Amino acid sequence: MTTDSQPGASSDLALLGLMQLVSPALPIGAFAWSQGLESAFELGWVKTEADLQEWLEGVLEDGLSRCELPLLARLQTAWATEDAQAIAQWNTWLQATRETAELSDEDTRLGAALVTLLRNLGLLPDANLIPNQPGYITMFAWVAHYRQVPQRQTLIGFAWAWLENQLSVACKALPLGHTAAQRITEHMRPLLVTAVEVALQREDHDLGPILPGLALGSALHETQYSRLFRS
Repeated sequence: MTTDSQPGASSDLALLGLMQLVSPALPIGAFAWSQGLESAFELGWVKTEADLQEWLEGVLEDGLSRCELPLLARLQTAWATEDAQAIAQWNTWLQATRETAELSDEDTRLGAALVTLLRNLGLLPDANLIPNQPGYITMFAWVAHYRQVPQRQTLIGFAWAWLENQLSVACKALPLGHTAAQRITEHMRPLLVTAVEVALQREDHDLGPILPGLALGSALHETQYSRLFRS
């Protein structure tokens, strides 16, 4: 029977904690949102497997690697040092990058849902460290710190959860089979690693998403007549 005192047990527990955090079974509703992708289908911007792969590559390179991933690293460090000012600063910065009501609502609702779950599990941090309206990424970083997940693995886990979410959206809203989704996964896996490496090297002045197409799609999704995902 494995115990915390045995070699490798701590890292194994950290890995399991990360797997729990990125699992679609985590009851926070993360897979209810399409992040503009459903609108891209409706508008005809993404029609094929190749289109979807190109879309995901662009969001990863110009979005996650410039925003969510480097902010996760900064927030995990801030939680580790109990720097309430930095936590609040980056939480506010993230909220300011959400260019549509839908994207902002997703971040704050998922953050609130994760706070509720952590409260029920007895895993919340000191109340003085939690910023007003903590976003999903802010609380994700807290759990990763609490679980002692290495920073690089935190980013890899978040990027993987994002990819799974987007492919789940595509399988539901686009004629995309599961084998096609796995082909895209095989293509994207090394790109996720590269995006994490880039994110960890970014300076503060180089942060911020450059995704006008996604923002427009998200804005149009808010009034889309028929939709499967939340707005």
